Amino acid sequence: MINANAITDARDMAGRVTKILGLQADLVGVRLLGPDAETPAGATRLTQHRYCQAIMLARRGQHVMLDGEGIACPAAAAAFGFRPLPEGLRSGKGLVGFGIVADEAVGRRMFETMPALRPGSVRALHLFPLSQATHMPDVIVVEDEVEKLMWINLAYLNATGGERVRSSTAVLQATCVDSTIIPFVENRLNFGYGCYGCRDATDLAQTETAIGFPAAMLPAVVSCLEYLGQKAIPASRSKKALAALAKRAGEHSGDSLEGR
Repeated sequence: MINANAITDARDMAGRVTKILGLQADLVGVRLLGPDAETPAGATRLTQHRYCQAIMLARRGQHVMLDGEGIACPAAAAAFGFRPLPEGLRSGKGLVGFGIVADEAVGRRMFETMPALRPGSVRALHLFPLSQATHMPDVIVVEDEVEKLMWINLAYLNATGGERVRSSTAVLQATCVDSTIIPFVENRLNFGYGCYGCRDATDLAQTETAIGFPAAMLPAVVSCLEYLGQKAIPASRSKKALAALAKRAGEHSGDSLEGR
């Protein structure tokens, strides 16, 4: 059953996060649709798209759906349980071919420890800009500059009582596994630095990365972000301490010249 009030609140909170942090694009809501879930109305079914590309489209305002037939990335397809990982990747040879690792054993180990969903547990993925949500998401993914995402991490830390925020990454499958599957399965925020694939296949800038967290945490995260936005964020961005250092350096330089 669709909770209209919750959806309205999610849309509103997306706008508040964007305003506080100055995000360049929307937060992305992700629904992991089970075998019996209905196909979302109004979502474009993608073909020959990677999951990171679906995130890119949703970030820029599109409502899309990606299933096992439409997903182009074999690693992401395996992670979401759509189909088995190809032998070329499972053996590590594929990552050697991409120049990501020099040793097949390293690549093999990376996939052996890669979190993945149970095969058949997800029928399709529904992605949309959170500010235009028509359903409540399971996970929220945010892509933007590192400094802006840092504040979401700090808000999450505040919301969870000060416990250190853990990061789990193989610098591989950064959007599908790091930003979606881990937050979904482990019910926590996760962050990383992106990966070869998402940087090659999307418009993610060199200064940007991705994080993901359970949608249930959104109200608490937004509340803490609003608190940070009152003082900490503007104070840090003002760089007054740096300006003071530069001023002192200039004064000392002037004293030295005058003493000559």
